[in-house]
Amino acid sequence: MILFVLLSPLLACDKKELVQPTDCSEISKHDSNKDSGVYVIYPLGERSAVQVYCDMKAHGGRWTVIQTRMDGTLNFYRNYDQYKLGFGDANGEYWIGLDNIHYLTRRQKYELAVDLEDFNGKKVSAHYASFSVGSECTGYKLTVTGFVNGGAGDSLGYSNGARFSTFDRDQDTTSSNCARALVGAHWYKSCSHSNPNGVYRWGNDKTVGAIGVFWYHWNGYYYSVKSISMKIRPVM
Repeated sequence: MILFVLLSPLLACDKKELVQPTDCSEISKHDSNKDSGVYVIYPLGERSAVQVYCDMKAHGGRWTVIQTRMDGTLNFYRNYDQYKLGFGDANGEYWIGLDNIHYLTRRQKYELAVDLEDFNGKKVSAHYASFSVGSECTGYKLTVTGFVNGGAGDSLGYSNGARFSTFDRDQDTTSSNCARALVGAHWYKSCSHSNPNGVYRWGNDKTVGAIGVFWYHWNGYYYSVKSISMKIRPVM
């Protein structure tokens, strides 16, 4: 009876750990047959539950999706506080939140995959062997290195070392406000070769300047992609 009493808390703790994964990689580790879909993760412990889309198929699976654009149903021109905390629906378009990205990538080394599709159905990707985001005290400084081309070209490397900017929190390296100029929110310097959180437009639209969801080294500044998905996983 004493042995049972002593073991019960240990068993309860093990069960708790299984149902409170930090990221999608841990979900996959406990059940390698999990399908892609929406799951709950806990980037900072039991009180930090957040819904995310787990991509268990692309590029070997185990990916925690931190950003998705696919149909323009969600407004991404949002203020600093919303980018800090996250917004949207993991079943569709969403942003996981800068705090959550920091909590995830501070624990261990993560890699990043960026999957893109144009309006003709062509799909490409860009991979980065190392990806992390600093704390709010650093301006959510981006560290991204180790580019591997999957057809998209390196349009995020320019932002390495940049702080995150929104229209109401200008942290770029210019005297102007890149977030306002590009109608987005991103790790802008002066300004950027990518704009994943820009205005959702339809392909090669030059009606207004480079404000779309562009990836410069693939289709230039004026082509707004049909879909983009940014996803991370621990480096094994």
